[in-house]
This record gives sequence, structure tokens and C-alpha cells, in this order.
Amino acid sequence: MSAPLVSTPGRGTTAGRLDAIVDATPTSRDRVVDLVRAVSICVVVVWHWTLSVTHWTADGALTMPNPIHAVPGGWAVTWVLQVMPVFFLVGGYANLAGFQATVRDGGGPARCVGRRMRRLLLPVLPFLALWAMVDVAMQATGRPSVLHWGMVVFVPLWFLGVYAAVVAAVPITARLHARWGWLVPTVLAGVALAADALRLGAGLGNPVVWVIGSTAVWLFCHQLGYFWRDGTLLAGGRRRAAAVAAGGFVALTLLTTLGPYPRSMVAVQGDPVGNMFPTTAAVAALAMFQLGLVLLGRPRLQSWLRRRRPWRAVVAANAVAMPVFVWHMTALVAFLWLYGLAGFTPADEATAAWWLSRPVWIVGPGLVLAGILAVVAGPYGRARGERRPRAAHGTSREP
Repeated sequence: MSAPLVSTPGRGTTAGRLDAIVDATPTSRDRVVDLVRAVSICVVVVWHWTLSVTHWTADGALTMPNPIHAVPGGWAVTWVLQVMPVFFLVGGYANLAGFQATVRDGGGPARCVGRRMRRLLLPVLPFLALWAMVDVAMQATGRPSVLHWGMVVFVPLWFLGVYAAVVAAVPITARLHARWGWLVPTVLAGVALAADALRLGAGLGNPVVWVIGSTAVWLFCHQLGYFWRDGTLLAGGRRRAAAVAAGGFVALTLLTTLGPYPRSMVAVQGDPVGNMFPTTAAVAALAMFQLGLVLLGRPRLQSWLRRRRPWRAVVAANAVAMPVFVWHMTALVAFLWLYGLAGFTPADEATAAWWLSRPVWIVGPGLVLAGILAVVAGPYGRARGERRPRAAHGTSREP
């Protein structure tokens, strides 16, 4: 997350606090990290709202398959728009910066992890409280539990759970990075491939196997961010960035052409195997490809973000990034309810009319989400505390 809100004399409004943060940004900050984080959240939200055929099943449950199978070559889009790997990448950058600053200031691992966990999980508390009350009210009136019809509401929680586990491991992974460097992601990639071989090759469906494999993949993505943070990847300039992108692309192509992995990086209707649940080694290759693309564009993006207007927009987006992510599926469900009250029925196939209606599914849930944020974002910001702006990603000064 970008620097927290700040209270400055004469700048008591939200806009004033935002301007104070923008003014306090040091020239040394890698602003592309903040941009990528904000864009990643935006892509996830828009994908869930518009590129999912969200509808009611015969047994009254909400389902949201994607239409990739109906789009010739649609799998290629997922190589760019499946942004979970790149979110873990920038998370690695920010978490290493926070760990380094905590150690430098004399703090221990508990302080570092505690700070990160509070900022990550605080937006979840009002979300869980609301849905607990909704569930109690529904069951008290004889209606099905939200766990029966609305599991899609809790889609964000799987990501937060995985990311929280990765954050908890930062004191360990940061020290491993400092001592062993590239050996760490190499071992993690090997673990992921071995788990996939057992699960997909030998047919061993033991949950322990896929949990180990998935964990190795997300740790791999997060670990790559460390090499961005410590300057290893930046030192090689465009040539190294191109090599990372090319290596990831070749690995991804080989895995999805010669290996057992589907080409789509999101689940496809009818495919017995997916790359996300459980997470496969193909996602690790995707992380390398996406990291290379980001680093190739970084010099121009960094220059662009030194302009006040785009940087201010990025800071504003990051200020509400986690509440947006946590609440965006709730906004979608609320809009579906309003949509039904108006006499409409959501389509269950990606027809031409469905495609033409996509703007409705940006504006409608977007307005509902804005209303939700008006209620929850203020208390969330105050709960974080009105502290002085921080110079780096979660640090008291630029490491």
C-alpha cells in the first residue's frame, strides 16, 4: 500500500491528505511498484464483474464461469490479464523493503509481520461481520445459508489467505534470499514441478501434494520481487529485462505445449485441469514473463509517474486498494439483486447480447462499490492511524 493518510495543518480534507502524501513522495521511490499494484487490483475487479458469466444455477447458487472457451485464442489474453502472479511480485518488493527497514530500526520479525498483517487483514473484519449478520438473518427467516448460494462472495478470501501465509514467511524468505540468492527460487520451482509431476503425471491427488506445490509457486513469485527490490534485475537494464520476459515466455510455451498444463491461466469450462486451483508451475513461468514485461516498461513508466497527476491517481487508488478488493464481489452480488428486482435475469451464456451488456456490469457494481467504500473506507483509514507520510513501501524512510 502507498503511504498512509496524513493529517496536515490546513489540509484536513481527503484531497488535502492525498496531496500531502504526493508532496512527501521521495524521488528515489520506485513508483512503478505502486502502479502495478493498483492496476492488478483493477484488473481483478473488472475481470470478475465483466468477464465472468455470473448467473444462478438450477439449485439456486451463484456461479461465475468465464467465457474464455468461447473466444478463439482467448487463452492468450490470460497470459497478460491473470495478474495474481504480478501482485505477488510487487508484494515481494514491498515486503522486503518493510523487513529491511524494521531490522535497520532495531525491530524484530514479529513487528514486521504484525504491521503487514494489520494492513492486509483489517479491511476483512467489517466484511466478515456484515456477511455473518446477513447469514444469520437469512437462516432465521428460513432461507438458505450464504455458504449454499453465495460462495462467490468469498472469492477474495482465498487470495488473502495465501498472501497472508507468504507475508508470515517474510522473515525466513528474506534471510534465505540474502544468503542463497537465486538458489531459493530455483529450489521452489523444482518443488512446484515435482508436485505437479506427482499430481498430474502419477495421478496422486493427495491434498498435501497440491498444497505444497501451490505454496511453492506463490513463494516463487514473491521471491522474484526480492530481486527487483535489491537491484539485481535492474542492474542488467533492458537486456536483462528482455531475458527474463523471454525466459518466462519460452518456459510457459513449453509447459503448455509439451506438458500437461492448459494454455489458459484461468479455469475453463470443461477442462479437467486448471492452472490456478491448485496452482501449477505454469503460473511460476507466467510470473517471470510478466515481470520481464513490467521491467521493460519500467523506465518510461517511472518517468511518467513523476508527473503529479498520474502519481496522484496511483496514490489515491492504492489508498483504497484492499477495501476495493475485499468488497468488490459483495458489490457485484448486491447489483445482481437490484438487477433481479428490476425484472432482468442474468444470462448464462456468452451470447452477443451478453457481450454488448458488459458496460452495464462495470457501471452498476461500480456505483454500488462506491457506496460501500463511502461507509467502510473512512473508518478503515482512521483505524490505520493518521501518521506522518512514509517515504518507502511500508518503511519509515527509503532503505
